Amino acid sequence: MTIRHMNPGPRMSPATIHAGVVYLSGQIAAPGEDVAVQTEAVLNAIDTLLQEAGSDRAHLLQATIWLSDMADFPVMNEIWEKWLTDVKAPARATGEVKLASPDYKIEILVTAALR
Repeated sequence: MTIRHMNPGPRMSPATIHAGVVYLSGQIAAPGEDVAVQTEAVLNAIDTLLQEAGSDRAHLLQATIWLSDMADFPVMNEIWEKWLTDVKAPARATGEVKLASPDYKIEILVTAALR
């Protein structure tokens, strides 16, 4: 079976597609901004990558959300739920972790079926 790596770099690919499933790398965005701005930016990046791969948020299978501080959980959830309006929510896990830089408050990775 063919494995497609989207825009591969020396360390990782933003997305990999195999057997009708697209796997996104963890997405981060808007370093230094508050969690609301970062969450919206990350979700926009996910939309873009899914579109490029031939999928969309209606085809999400699973999401993993990492927050640098669980105190940001309610704000993130409000934006997440708005983003999922009119589509079914995927399986999801959320946890608190130390991210690669203190400038990042959230990282999200998703898996989706192709359309």
